[in-house]
Formats: sequence, structure tokens, C-alpha cells
Amino acid sequence: MKIIGLTGSIGMGKSATADLFRRLRIPVYDADRAVHRLSEKGGSAVPAIARAFPGAVVDGAVDRTRLGTVVFQDKSDLARLEAILHPLVKEARLRFLRRARARRCPLVVLDIPLLLETGGEKEVDCVVVVTCPAFLQAARALARPGMSAAKLARIRALQMADAEKRRRADLVIQTGRGFRPVLADIILLRRHLLEGKP
Repeated sequence: MKIIGLTGSIGMGKSATADLFRRLRIPVYDADRAVHRLSEKGGSAVPAIARAFPGAVVDGAVDRTRLGTVVFQDKSDLARLEAILHPLVKEARLRFLRRARARRCPLVVLDIPLLLETGGEKEVDCVVVVTCPAFLQAARALARPGMSAAKLARIRALQMADAEKRRRADLVIQTGRGFRPVLADIILLRRHLLEGKP
């Protein structure tokens, strides 16, 4: 089984690209969705987050807006949150890979925003980085609920620079060109990985 690591900074089009892999019936593990499940009511991360960040849990679930205002201000708070979440997210990822191997899937995608920041490239066969021009990235990110220019700047400061991600990629996908070119890139990648063709 070949494993693709899919990553990219905020607003670069990673989620839309992951959806295209799904349309081609390639299983995708979504680290962000795993975090959502861990943080919702009954999620296994909720008690530890409540202890570490008083006021961040409301009615048994993590209030992501409240938590975000704390962790995106201070790198040490972000590190504390990651120490809680990363082991639980890794467990979910390993379960996904075990199921995929049991089903004999030839190709899977790990959609992980911090793939390169956490050394996750060692666990995949191919690193795909999605990117787009900075003005388009900003427009996409600022269209999200609760996003502001100041919050976007803080998030960008915590993420690896886009140029460094592109430098470390096996394949860079430019998402500013529209749907069809991105899909064509994915189809070529699938062919290369499964058939060994250029």
C-alpha cells in the first residue's frame, strides 16, 4: 500500500484537494476531522483540554473559538494542546491505516496540516503540498467564519513557510488554477504511484 502525505498551509485548498482524492475512491484520513471528533461531546481529548485550558470546554465539548484565542496567541499553549492531541490523533491514524491494509487498498492519503512540522514525511511514500498565490490564500482564509486578518497572521506565523513546504515536497499542486488541472495532477500522481509510470 502506498501512502500519500497531503499538506499545505491555511487557505491553500488542501480540503478541496482531499475531496478530489475521495472522488477517485482513494481513502483519505483527515487529521482535522479526527481532532473534531476528539474535541466534541464525549471525545477522549475533552477532559485533558478542560484541565489544561479552563473555560475552553462548554457543555461537555471544546469551544474551538475560545480555545483558539488562547493557543494562537502563545506558542507554549499551542505546544500543550498538541501534547494532548497528537498521541490521540496518531492512534486514529494508525487505525485508519490498519483498516486500509486489511481491505487491501493500493493507495491512501493522510491529510495532515502539520505533516512536515511534525516529521510525518518519514511515514509516507510521497509528500504532496498544495499551494496558491498569497492573495488567494488570504481571500479564502478570511472568508471562514470567525477569521480576521490578525488571527490569520498569527496562524501563518505558527506554520512552516509555504516556500519551505514546497521545497520539501515530492509534488506541488497549484490550486489557484481551478478544478480540472488539480484533478489531472492527482490522476497523474495515482498512475505514477500505482503503475510506476511518469
